[in-house]
Amino acid sequence: MPTILITGGHSGIGLAAVRQLAAKGNDIVLAGRSSGRMQPAADELRARYRASVTMLTLDTSSLASVRAAAAQLHKMREAGEIEPLDAILCNAGGRFDGDVSYSPDGYETTFATNCLGHFLLVELLLASLVEGGRVVYTASGTHDSQSTDGKLVGAAVEPDATALANNGKNGVKALSAGKRYSSSKLCTVMYSYELDRRLRRSDSSVVSIAFDPGSVPETAFLRGMPKPVQWISGTPVMKGVSKRIGVITSDMEFSGASLAALATDPDYADRSGEYFQANDGNLSAVRSAQLSYDKRRARKLWDDSKQLVHLTANEEPACLR
Repeated sequence: MPTILITGGHSGIGLAAVRQLAAKGNDIVLAGRSSGRMQPAADELRARYRASVTMLTLDTSSLASVRAAAAQLHKMREAGEIEPLDAILCNAGGRFDGDVSYSPDGYETTFATNCLGHFLLVELLLASLVEGGRVVYTASGTHDSQSTDGKLVGAAVEPDATALANNGKNGVKALSAGKRYSSSKLCTVMYSYELDRRLRRSDSSVVSIAFDPGSVPETAFLRGMPKPVQWISGTPVMKGVSKRIGVITSDMEFSGASLAALATDPDYADRSGEYFQANDGNLSAVRSAQLSYDKRRARKLWDDSKQLVHLTANEEPACLR
């Protein structure tokens, strides 16, 4: 059976996606920080859809955890416990409000969690993808500083991996939580495009897609905000206001179904290097921020990220060099 690995598939949009994938007969690898939090989702998928579900402990904020998870997956593959991967869904992430904080590796938490962990994971698992397999990155419309989403959250800054990883250090004023988030999502879109360019140069059939699920108040995205803010964001009135001012809006089920479709539907098998957006019940390819298409910046982002995750020659697939 087709096998899909997803980070953050035990809640929110990720869970909505894996329900769709499991219902269609896909095997699921749930990758997340806590087996206790993943267990209810795994139990549901097995009972409701008779799906084969494997849990993989993985914290994208920790490079050691990512490496351990990749090694564990390779062991399971060699033992015949799971099939080769048909898709890797880089879906986990978050906005970390409050004072700037740092990962176990000493990198700013937002950039470490949303960017570096997934960057390393794709490097380590790309060889486990089948021919024509897919990598789908969950991005955000906030990455575009010219969009309403970007202006409301905080305009993304220069996609400089080294600066973002060390944000707030050495006397430099830390970016706001919103800017840290939107900048991480700009980098996510650029990783997707740069991966596509490298895959095409090597004649690989693997597909790389960026996905904006839209603003989905039902998710835990605002969990760090005051309870009244969390409540009002999900009301019909607020949703209506958001649409009128140009915020890209969606709901949990549609965004989850869209992510599942991008991962497996034949319609997207030849759409590598594109950016798809779920907006008010429609999934369509749209233009991302102008800056996201800058090839020079993307190459630097990629190469600097390799240095930050301490990628070795043995870890990097030949097709990505």
